[in-house]
Amino acid sequence: MASVTFDNATRLYPGGTRPAVDKLNLEVGDGEFLVLVGPSGCGKSTSLRMLAGLEEVNSGRILIGDRDVTDIPPKDRDIAMVFQNYALYPHMTVAENMGFALKIAGVGKEERAQRVLEAAKLLDLEDYLTRKPKALSGGQRQRVAMGRAIVRKPQVFLMDEPLSNLDAKLRVQTRTQIASLQRNLGVTTVYVTHDQTEALTMGDRIAVLKDGLLQQVGTPRDLYEKPNNVFVAGFIGSPAMNLFQVDLASVGGIQFGTAVVDADIDRPTSATQVTAGIRPEDIIVNPADGQGLSVTVDLVEELGADGYLYGHTEIAGKRTDIVARVDGRNHPNAGETVVLAPVPHHVHAFDIESGERLTKKAIASA
Repeated sequence: MASVTFDNATRLYPGGTRPAVDKLNLEVGDGEFLVLVGPSGCGKSTSLRMLAGLEEVNSGRILIGDRDVTDIPPKDRDIAMVFQNYALYPHMTVAENMGFALKIAGVGKEERAQRVLEAAKLLDLEDYLTRKPKALSGGQRQRVAMGRAIVRKPQVFLMDEPLSNLDAKLRVQTRTQIASLQRNLGVTTVYVTHDQTEALTMGDRIAVLKDGLLQQVGTPRDLYEKPNNVFVAGFIGSPAMNLFQVDLASVGGIQFGTAVVDADIDRPTSATQVTAGIRPEDIIVNPADGQGLSVTVDLVEELGADGYLYGHTEIAGKRTDIVARVDGRNHPNAGETVVLAPVPHHVHAFDIESGERLTKKAIASA
């Protein structure tokens, strides 16, 4: 096993004016499961392909362990990649697909069969070894692609949106299997997805990219509780964090309707307004003191035990939409007016100009 290091790694495509990946500095620990996440075009797949050797590194370098692999061909990097479209050979059986790379590498027939069987047991594919890919479901094909990577016993697994072709239920089931399998094998894994729910549930750490730039890297809890900027705050979490401009009411406080809320602002600012961020689950509906923001309910989405209230209000003469989590069994109805207030010490504040976080790192420790 080995660590992975991106050292100022940059990729500028021919004819491009802006790097697809710009001076990426990122450390992936030995045995760690790191997820690269971000919207389409943010550079996450390019970063993975640079690590795989499928994209040129225009400046900077990439290391696997202590070995600089920047200019080493993909076949010599000791990595295994799992693609979005499975990339299975349709004329080969499951066993032949899983063992093909070993055959090319000159591994003997007996050892090849043994390693394929071991991987098949891990992936619950023993009963499918003689089948062709066309006779398998999408989830089974994805497990075969995983098996093909596992038998090689590489230093690093690379996964490029491997679940995006699966239906919602199977995606949930398979991501659990992949995360559990990675932890059992202990192989360093870099996983690319645009789905922040996948990122939060699978990764030991998450790296968020936007426009080729690394925005933040940390544990799922770090990114959820202490986003570095407005982009990370709005991207991580579902439904997304409520973000809107509010007046500064006092030192460290903001005006939230009729209530003054402590936002734990860490450094002074000359601005009279900030961007407030409040997660739907950190909002109280109709607080006991009646102080807060008056909101008209547009819709309540019932999800069983929980629900989400979608409403709107007016802040500084501008319509502002707000989402709050409510009791799925006992909640306001569309057309009603409610008062919303944030849970104390769970308000995030960001600079309007830069979008950078103004609140203390320990905001959610209370």
